[in-house]
Amino acid sequence: MANEKELKEVRIEKREKLESLGINPYPSKCDKTHDIISVIDNFKEGEEVTLAGRVMSLRGQGSIMFSDIYDGTGKFQIVLKEDVEITYSGKEIKDGFELLKDTVDIGDFVEVSGALFVTKRGAESLEVKSWRMLSKAILPIPTEHFGLKDDDERYRKRYLDILSNPELREMIEKKSKFWKVMREFMESKGFMEVETPTLEVTTGGAEARPFKTHHNDYGMDVFLRISVGELWQKRLMAAGFPKTFEIGRVFRNEGSSPEHLQEFTNMEFYWAYANYKDGMELVKEMYKKIANDVFGKTKFEIRGYEFDLSDEWEEIDYVSKIKEVTGIDVLTATVDDMKDKAKELGIRWDGDNKERLSDTLWKYCRKQISGPAFLINHPVEVAPLAKLNNDKPGRVEEFQPIIAGSEVGKGYSELNDPVDQSERFQRQQKMLMEGDEEAMMAEWGFVEMLEHGMPPTCGFGCGERLFSFLAGVSIREAQAFPLMKPKG
Repeated sequence: MANEKELKEVRIEKREKLESLGINPYPSKCDKTHDIISVIDNFKEGEEVTLAGRVMSLRGQGSIMFSDIYDGTGKFQIVLKEDVEITYSGKEIKDGFELLKDTVDIGDFVEVSGALFVTKRGAESLEVKSWRMLSKAILPIPTEHFGLKDDDERYRKRYLDILSNPELREMIEKKSKFWKVMREFMESKGFMEVETPTLEVTTGGAEARPFKTHHNDYGMDVFLRISVGELWQKRLMAAGFPKTFEIGRVFRNEGSSPEHLQEFTNMEFYWAYANYKDGMELVKEMYKKIANDVFGKTKFEIRGYEFDLSDEWEEIDYVSKIKEVTGIDVLTATVDDMKDKAKELGIRWDGDNKERLSDTLWKYCRKQISGPAFLINHPVEVAPLAKLNNDKPGRVEEFQPIIAGSEVGKGYSELNDPVDQSERFQRQQKMLMEGDEEAMMAEWGFVEMLEHGMPPTCGFGCGERLFSFLAGVSIREAQAFPLMKPKG
């Protein structure tokens, strides 16, 4: 069997043959008259059409050749007969049939013209009377049956992976629909789509290690945002916009896992004169609509968990659940108590403070929850931007949707007390100074905005992780082009 280098050399020779005949193997103009899907849906025997697409198969039987071409909308069979005069797009070529046989390979893009007909075996096809090379492929493509098996190779050559893997293509199409349905849902509820900065002087809206870059014109370091404009959208609440949302990229300079990547897309909404209870009802409705419209169901079996988004959503108390599973009351336990329990349970943690340890213990407990559920009543230490719950001292009005043992979103009644917010920023600053790289940076301009006044507001964010869960794949697999280290 020829190796890739030998195959490339043969294909280059075929390209050179075309060029020797005055044929450009890479013309800019395509004269197709129909997408393949329109021919399939409205097949009319005898109709003259011009199609274009990638050659996915070539089957020769002496004086007749069969090929399947694919244009992204569908696949269609073309037939070439030796006893039928075939031209090369109007050029005076001695034998268009032989030229195609000698120069076309699987993977090439071609344009074909002719009449639609039905073969003796009942296959709807195009009898080619004229053809033209649109793009000569110098390297072969994988077959649909075998495809790319190595994950590293699949991600590096994702275009080939998608081409040869219909399930992956369908997943990417579903992801596009996921964002479309979410956007339409938010707009149907009166939310206005906005854009907020991606480069920030201080990162706000989440606790995560940021990416740093340099702004040459201003001569200063800036950060790629770690939330979808949380502190900016809340400024829009103060400006008088009652409902806003944004769908955009987020960057976090952290580790990778089936649920975490350094670059991903999220949606965040902000809703003036609403609280976390209002947000929970809206999110519940949105998740069910996404499930029905994108996946055609509300019942899922994912990673060993079964759940139905149409069921009643249980409300799980953060503190009570951790105490039930581990025996630790995170409100009263000391840092040493929590570290000892983490060691006993065999779980690692980052940061020797109550915030990180509480989060570590919660992540251990969440594995028992199939959902759908809302995690509520978080300790104030783990929610620097959430409003205090007056009925539960030391807690905040936060909610997180839980499915398949993990959080797939976060929202809360937004803290709009400037004094409280300033104090919490100071605590986060202290954590940063002590080496906690995920602690939140203080944003004193935001505090000043709160001093001017911001209405009661509910904010919420979700996105790519939710899609990956419902699609039953890792968040890395859910991306068309995940980041890869260069080879070598």
